[in-house]
Amino acid sequence: MQPLPTLSEIEAAKALIRPHIRETPTYRWPLLENGLGLELWMKHENHTPVGAFKIRGGLVYMDELKRREPGVRGVIAATTGNHGQSIAFAARLTGLRAVIVVPHGNNPEKNTAMRSLGAELVEHGREFQEALEYSRELAAKEQLHAVPSFHPWLVRGVATYALELFHSVADLDAVFVPIGLGSGFCGIASAREALGLKTKIIGVVSEHAPAYALSFQQRQFVEQSSTTRVAEGVACKTPNKEALELVMCHAHEIVTVNDDEAMAAMREIIQATHNIAEGAGALAYAALKKHRDAWQDRRVACVLTGGNASMSILREALQH
Repeated sequence: MQPLPTLSEIEAAKALIRPHIRETPTYRWPLLENGLGLELWMKHENHTPVGAFKIRGGLVYMDELKRREPGVRGVIAATTGNHGQSIAFAARLTGLRAVIVVPHGNNPEKNTAMRSLGAELVEHGREFQEALEYSRELAAKEQLHAVPSFHPWLVRGVATYALELFHSVADLDAVFVPIGLGSGFCGIASAREALGLKTKIIGVVSEHAPAYALSFQQRQFVEQSSTTRVAEGVACKTPNKEALELVMCHAHEIVTVNDDEAMAAMREIIQATHNIAEGAGALAYAALKKHRDAWQDRRVACVLTGGNASMSILREALQH
């Protein structure tokens, strides 16, 4: 099993990214807590320069890549948006060409954001897995370094948000965190283990993209097509095997949230906090609300992983 980053490695990553990303806030919102019967802390990763947590991993990955392969000229990644923004952001800082492959019908605002960061956008396939496979073909054809969606360097960077969370709020009983391919979950696990905490980690996936949940339940690798139209950030068909091992080892449980529940959570977060959560970013709160009876009188955190919702989904959420 892939070892998690140590505390010194996470601290070094924190020093690396700090010139580009300030610590994101962790707040209690009375209107969100109202009726839950517990103490809720929201970690706002929607407050980064690209509106999502993944920028942390992109910066660390690109730093490592430039030092290990100084002759590299460009990178390529497949994404539904936030990973692509993180890679485009970091590539621009390091002077590298960035090619990003997205599936057809991808969130148009995320596509525009990636182009604004200097990325060359390529649309291919109906879902993430098809975009990923095509990106590997392009990498070989154009001699680009293929940046995976899950990698120890990415986890090291992402773990910095978890370190901030655990330093901000003591004695958390549980953290609810969405799982796409697993770097966000593994970031939480890394910081928890590095700090020697007993906080339970609850992974959250879309009911319409249940590959990680099914794999966790059956204790084996399971593929399952994604049909979520709201939470593209967790639209995973094929779990990453390294990430899955870590999820199986460190998750207390994996729970699911359907698209209607995600939309309701988006609306409630906007109404209560005036923060935007994209569909995947709202999953943690939606799951906590759904399972609140198990956490009465406890101190719980939810990771709002990103706020890059499309205008069409936002309109629908507000009318939900």
